[in-house]
Amino acid sequence: MSAWRDGFMDGLRPEAQLTVSQWADGYRLLSSKASAEPGPWRTSRTPYLQEPMDCLSTASTVQRVVMMFAAQTGKTEAGSNWLGYVIDHAPGPMLCVQPTVEMAKRLSKQRLESMISETPCLSEKIAPARSRDSGNTMFSKEFPGGMMLLTGANSATGLRSAPCRYIFADEIDAFPTDVDGEGDPVSLAEKRATTFARRKILLTSTPTIKDHSRIEAEYLRSDQRRFFVPCPKCGEMQWLKWAQMKWEDNDPQTARYECAYCGGRFQALHKPAMLRRGEWRATAPGDGRTAGFQLSGLYSPLGWFSWADMVEEFLRAKSDAPALKTWLNTRAAETWEEDYASKVSADGLRERCEHFPMGVLPEGTLALTFGVDVQDNRLAISGWGWGRDEEGWLVYHQEIFGDPSRADLWKQVDEAVLREWEHASGAKMRPDVVCCDSGGHFTAEVYQYARERARQGVIAIKGASARNRPVIGKGSRVDINAKGKTMKRGAMVFSVGTDTAKSTLFARLKHNEPGEGYLHFPVDVSDEYFQQLTAEKQVMKYTRGGFPVREWVKKANARNESLDTLVYAYAGLQYLYQRRDRRTIWDQLERRLEEPEKAPLRSRKAAANTAGSFVNNW
Repeated sequence: MSAWRDGFMDGLRPEAQLTVSQWADGYRLLSSKASAEPGPWRTSRTPYLQEPMDCLSTASTVQRVVMMFAAQTGKTEAGSNWLGYVIDHAPGPMLCVQPTVEMAKRLSKQRLESMISETPCLSEKIAPARSRDSGNTMFSKEFPGGMMLLTGANSATGLRSAPCRYIFADEIDAFPTDVDGEGDPVSLAEKRATTFARRKILLTSTPTIKDHSRIEAEYLRSDQRRFFVPCPKCGEMQWLKWAQMKWEDNDPQTARYECAYCGGRFQALHKPAMLRRGEWRATAPGDGRTAGFQLSGLYSPLGWFSWADMVEEFLRAKSDAPALKTWLNTRAAETWEEDYASKVSADGLRERCEHFPMGVLPEGTLALTFGVDVQDNRLAISGWGWGRDEEGWLVYHQEIFGDPSRADLWKQVDEAVLREWEHASGAKMRPDVVCCDSGGHFTAEVYQYARERARQGVIAIKGASARNRPVIGKGSRVDINAKGKTMKRGAMVFSVGTDTAKSTLFARLKHNEPGEGYLHFPVDVSDEYFQQLTAEKQVMKYTRGGFPVREWVKKANARNESLDTLVYAYAGLQYLYQRRDRRTIWDQLERRLEEPEKAPLRSRKAAANTAGSFVNNW
């Protein structure tokens, strides 16, 4: 009877007027298993987390909190603090959603279990998982007055769970666009809280692509708060922007921030004082119930991720579109705009053509790759020379007409491509990689050609348009013996992430200055070549769940062989990276050019032994 009475009185007792940050400072202990800085939690270490956390307190009128944060800024720990606060001080039903069920399992094992075991006030309320009938399982945590359910956004069943007062959706940009045909997982999760007047919803993520980033859309619907900090020199309040970060001679150690008001430059050692005096300011009216917070890696505390680290990563990524996208999302906490095609025109590329002869490898060329596109009545072939930092030169483009099922057409490829090429230095080079498209009507012929020319760098490829595929994947064997088993020495085919490659290459076609990532074209290339090169564009389409996605599509009645062969030649360069140390490959290639007899990339004797076998044995 007394237990019933105590429980009844607990239900009547008003929730303590304690904020999330106060609870974390008073009770939260960080485990050495899940934190680089174990021990008592200190909000003073990351002052910018105080307001987002306190908006999740029961006393706050804010219903929804949106955190569009960079990596290594503490947003995950802020979410964990809120979970502990709910369990200990404001119990109620809670739903915690990760991108996948597997990630939900990882969160439970790596973060929640360590937080519960290391924080006494939580371990008192949640029995150890090994205890019988503890109510503590991988996907549920029972505690007096509530329960926490964990699920993945890929599970419609988990999202249809019982009503919940609290919703925590983490890394929402990684959620699927549609879950089991039932719609957007974020909307499904939020519907679980509609019956609670004092509900709280936390949405966190690093952003992804402009126009279809969930966290960006949620942030734009909010009051769009920015963290303003004072300049150490003039005292003017401002939010830190990447454009104001300056350095000298590509040296990350010289990184300084330039004040937008006085122009003074200061080092990262001023950050602790700046963060202590910082404040969140709304920059938009919002909807009155959603507080949105955006924070870049420039705010990361000393000892976590430095300005020098951020500059160094940027310098490595700036000429590589996929790497730059990752940097922009995870470090700058900004969306990536994939709108290259509309900014690249055939006329614009024609105007920047240069006077260097086709068929001769210009100075700076250290590697040579070819792309071969197979059509029903012809082969389109482009050869590209590559130098340091992936600067490229178009050195060959030709269409060879004929029947791809006949040996004489492939013999012409041998004569045109698999030969010695003259370098501007007087040296001779042979192709490093020749990528032949096997996705058309002549798959068997391409496989055989690649099989017989493997030692000469010929590989069979097949385009894969799915998003976020690597430019070239791992090869898979396609030949089988009479027993139906894969042959160990049979032909291999490599998948090419065409969407990824096109995004990278169109970004580079926008470059205006020769150097890193720049693509050079000779004056004797036809206008038709450039028309084909710019024959595709990105369009916005919508999934069944109404989520926008960008897709590459070919313009009506246009040919695109020039673009395809460039993609394949670039895939050939990435194939070289798979087989050499990326950090030293350009030094190796340069030594090969200077001393061809001493530093070959592959055995030319072996290559010579296979010459002519395919054509002769057709």
